[in-house]
Amino acid sequence: MPDARFWADSEREYLRALPASPGPWLILSTGGEDGAFGAGLLSGWSKAGTRPEFSLVTGVSTGALIAPFAFLGARYDEQLRDAYTTISAIDIFEVGGKGESFLDTWPLHGLIEKRVTPELLKEIAAEHARGRRLFIITTNLDAGRPVAWDIGAIATYADKAALDLIRKVMIAAISIPGAFPPVLIGVEGNGRKFEEMHVDGGLADQFYIAPDSMLFSTSTTKLPATDFYIIANMKLTPEFQLTERTTLSILGRSVSAAIKFVTRNAIDRAYSTAKRSGIGFHVAYVDQDFSAPARGAFDPDYMKALYEVGFARGAGPKPFFTTPDEASTKPRKVAQ
Repeated sequence: MPDARFWADSEREYLRALPASPGPWLILSTGGEDGAFGAGLLSGWSKAGTRPEFSLVTGVSTGALIAPFAFLGARYDEQLRDAYTTISAIDIFEVGGKGESFLDTWPLHGLIEKRVTPELLKEIAAEHARGRRLFIITTNLDAGRPVAWDIGAIATYADKAALDLIRKVMIAAISIPGAFPPVLIGVEGNGRKFEEMHVDGGLADQFYIAPDSMLFSTSTTKLPATDFYIIANMKLTPEFQLTERTTLSILGRSVSAAIKFVTRNAIDRAYSTAKRSGIGFHVAYVDQDFSAPARGAFDPDYMKALYEVGFARGAGPKPFFTTPDEASTKPRKVAQ
C-alpha cells in the first residue's frame, strides 16, 4: 500500500497528502481517558447544529480513537459516547506484560476489532473519494520519526489486509512506551520484508497540524485550511498536588507537567500559524474547575462526568476559545 502513510515531519510528503480543497480542520489531541471530553464536545456540537464537515481530521493517541468516528460525522456520536462512558480499565489492559511493557493490551485488541468494522472502512473510503482526509499519527521507534497514516487511502483497498492494518495503527497510536506493548507492523522496502516497531504518536507532539518546520515562527508557509478546531483532551493549567515520594508518583507528576507545558506551547504555535495563514482559530480544553474524582485509570464514572462537561460545552453558545486563553496558563491559588 504505497500511499498508506507518509513521514509526518516531511513537508513535501505532507503537502502531497492534504485535501485538494480548503475547509475546516479538526485536530484531536492526546489525553487517555480524558478523551471523554472530546467525545462529549463533538456530540454536543452536533446537537447545537453548528458542527461543520471537516476536510481534514487528525488524531494523536486518544484522539486517534476518536478521529475515525468524528470524521464520519454526527451519525457516529452514539458510538463515541459508548466508547468513552461504558468501558473501564479491564476493557483496555491487564497487569502483566511480556517483557516489552508493564501491561498487556489484549483486551484493547478485541475492543478495536469490535468497533473498527468493514462497514466503517467502506464509509471512510467513500469520504476519502470525495477529497476529505483522515490522518492518524504513530511514532516509528526504529526510525525515531512520527508517521502519519492516511486512513482513507488504506480503506480504499477494502480488503482484510486494509482492515487489519487500520486496527493495528489505532492500537499503536495509543501504545504508551513502557506501559503498553509496541505494535509491530509488517512492511517491505528495497525488496526486503521486515517489521517496524510503532508506539504512541504523542512522543512527537500532543496534536498534529503539520510538520514542525511549517509551524516555526520563521516559516512563511500558509496552510490550506479555512479554520483550525483544536480539541485538547486535558486541563492546561498547572495544579497543586502533593507528590508522593515514590517512583511512579514522581514520574507521573513529571510527565503530566511536561505534557501541559508542551501543549500550551503547541497551541500558541498553532495560533500564530493560523494568523499567518488567514485561518480561523478555535481551541477547547477541559476547564480547570472540573474536579470529578477518578478511582484509577479509565474510571467509567469519571469519564461519564467529563463526557457530560464536554457535551454541555459543545451544545453551548461558545464551544471554543478564539485565542490561546491567557487564564489557562495561570496556576490555581492554593489555600493556606
